[in-house]
Amino acid sequence: MQLGAINRNTLYLIVGALAVVVVVLAYQLYQDRKEPQGMQINVGPGGISIEKK
Repeated sequence: MQLGAINRNTLYLIVGALAVVVVVLAYQLYQDRKEPQGMQINVGPGGISIEKK
């Protein structure tokens, strides 16, 4: 194998791994910001409130 081919393959591996990390982090951020479905129970100074989403 040539040294250039090893470096190129390593670069492709790093770029691919970074792309996977970006996709996973973007999906997690989307899930965190998404409005929850089902029932939401809030306890605050005004008492308890239950909302159906």
